[in-house]
Amino acid sequence: MNILYSVQATGNGHISRAHQLYPHLCALGNVDIMLSGSNATLQMDIPVKYRSRGLSLFYSRCGGLDFFKTLKGFNYPGIIREAKDLPVEKYDLIINDFDHITARACRFKKVPSIQFGHQASFMSKATPRPDKKSFFGELVLKKYATASQYVGLHFDRYDDFIFPPVIKEVFIQSRPIDQGHITVYTPAYDEDCLKELFTSLDHVEFHWFLPHVTYPYKEGNIHYFPVDHTYFNDSLIHCHGLITGGGFETPSEALFLGKKLLTIPIDGQYEQQCNAAALEKMGVSRLSFLNQGSKTFLIDWIQKENSTHAVHANNIPETLSYLLSLS
Repeated sequence: MNILYSVQATGNGHISRAHQLYPHLCALGNVDIMLSGSNATLQMDIPVKYRSRGLSLFYSRCGGLDFFKTLKGFNYPGIIREAKDLPVEKYDLIINDFDHITARACRFKKVPSIQFGHQASFMSKATPRPDKKSFFGELVLKKYATASQYVGLHFDRYDDFIFPPVIKEVFIQSRPIDQGHITVYTPAYDEDCLKELFTSLDHVEFHWFLPHVTYPYKEGNIHYFPVDHTYFNDSLIHCHGLITGGGFETPSEALFLGKKLLTIPIDGQYEQQCNAAALEKMGVSRLSFLNQGSKTFLIDWIQKENSTHAVHANNIPETLSYLLSLS
């Protein structure tokens, strides 16, 4: 069986999930990877057959989505050309993790596909949303990467086609302990937006993962790390808590490990607002923005007891068996 697995690279979570799924897909047949987008800072350590800039997300300096810059980078004629050139008709199975070009190619050539990933879960009305829904946000989630069938991933099984998150094997095999530090991964925030805040909490040790950092080093109470699988996995396994955005994969990993979690959804990114709404129902703390005014909140969060609910790890063979039953 020839399989096309299309991966959206607007964030590291899609790439992390692809690394876990790839060996299982290879057991089913010949797998070609399509990678679309340019936001991810993690390296794709599996062979990529097709590469596209796709649609990339750009952020303001301190926690928001830069709509103008994002739309400016949307090359519609180029996307149409790439969609027409992508040979989806050559494949027996197309698995699409929210890539617009693959979805459009399948629509052009009338080829069935299965959207598989977190965004697919929003095809269900039972999946949590914020109190104030966004018409445009809902439109993007449901129409950006349309497919013939949908297999979703989320923190809980809100519907019969929604499965638990794919967790890295290193976390499944780990024995998490609390060594007291706070792990920080907030890709929508530049360093100078948060450095004063973290430095002022000089009794707290922070492990801060930043895309421009190329090697680990320490300044005062802050340990700086590059965005790297090995460093991040080790930090998360041994942390007291995690401060991160409103994504899906990283919060899932923290919850699986039983870690305290503070989520700061990116302003203007509707999917992250939805995720934050789901996490709040699970007892996770949330902030709209993180800045010097958040100091008291942050101290209270660090000191309070962890009351979040753990998530289960995805049974990948079981989920893929369900996916194959739809093809």
